[in-house]
Amino acid sequence: MLKAEKEQQAVAGPLTQMGVFDHEQVVFCNDNATGLKSIIAIHNTTLGPALGGTRMWAYANEGEALTDVLRLSRGMTYKAAVAGLNLGGGKAVIIGDSRKDKSEALMRRFGKFVDSLGGKYITAEDVGIGTRDMEYVRMETKHVTGIPPALGGSGDPSPVTAFGVYMGMKAAAKERWGNDSLNGKKVVVQGVGNVGSHLVDHLVKEGAKVSICDIFEDRIALVSKKHSSVEVVDGNKLFDLDMDIYAPCALGATVNDESLAKLKASVICGAANNQLADEKLHGRIVMEKGIIYAPDFVVNAGGLINVYSEVAGFGTDYAMKLAENIYSTTASIFAMSKQENIPTYAAANKTAENRIAAVAAIRTKR
Repeated sequence: MLKAEKEQQAVAGPLTQMGVFDHEQVVFCNDNATGLKSIIAIHNTTLGPALGGTRMWAYANEGEALTDVLRLSRGMTYKAAVAGLNLGGGKAVIIGDSRKDKSEALMRRFGKFVDSLGGKYITAEDVGIGTRDMEYVRMETKHVTGIPPALGGSGDPSPVTAFGVYMGMKAAAKERWGNDSLNGKKVVVQGVGNVGSHLVDHLVKEGAKVSICDIFEDRIALVSKKHSSVEVVDGNKLFDLDMDIYAPCALGATVNDESLAKLKASVICGAANNQLADEKLHGRIVMEKGIIYAPDFVVNAGGLINVYSEVAGFGTDYAMKLAENIYSTTASIFAMSKQENIPTYAAANKTAENRIAAVAAIRTKR
């Protein structure tokens, strides 16, 4: 048996138990000439074509990449459903170091794989991928969004994503403290890439006491230069800090057994996908600890809203208006959680599943 097959088998069992191994289609894309190793996962297209970004990351192995893309694509289905968008959920990952391994040829070859799916999957930016990369992809397929404004696109979706997270954080603050002001609140932002840095802008403007960490020193330097009031902290000691709000804005699964044993925050709200290492277990623990958790796929939907607006022909102003609605959507999730005595992640999942089921029932009627 090939190494990759063993890795995929190793994750298939746990993923099935997690309920995320129920995808419509999973495509493995390999091209020796360009060095491309990619996986495209289409989770559900009940509401529309599967739209989701492409992430480039130096995964340890293909099994790790598969786990990530399956979880991320499922999250996109739920994200679109809760946000009220006519989209399904999909995602792609490219295995490699985005700072060293990217090339025009690699991205264009990836574009040809996207095109082979005939519009069932529409790609966009994600971690490690920028608008220039989407330009290369667009040379090989029309099924791409998040392209630069000069080419008729909406450009970088990060500002809209960050604004939506900010709106969700304010809703969480109101749920926890009775008002939505973030002035004076101690917020730790883990990861200050495109989204995290824009989130810091909003927080500093409102008067929050912001601390940041990131694995890349250049990102830290940019934010520190812009905001002298921001404190830089050691990411290895992050969960020892006294904080009001923990904002994970890097990779997922940082809310886990180890972090929850130390975490002093009253609110968890950030841009990262799949923040709960184990959705059911850690979602329940967060609830029992009295921590307000703003479900990630609810509050980070701004980026998807932005690229959806591009696909649908709406402008950026409309995208920002839709992203503002994340405040009320998040509040409704908290209300359902309290009313039904279920974790907030479960309330968000239920909201998404109810919409998907309702639309599916309409489409099956003749």
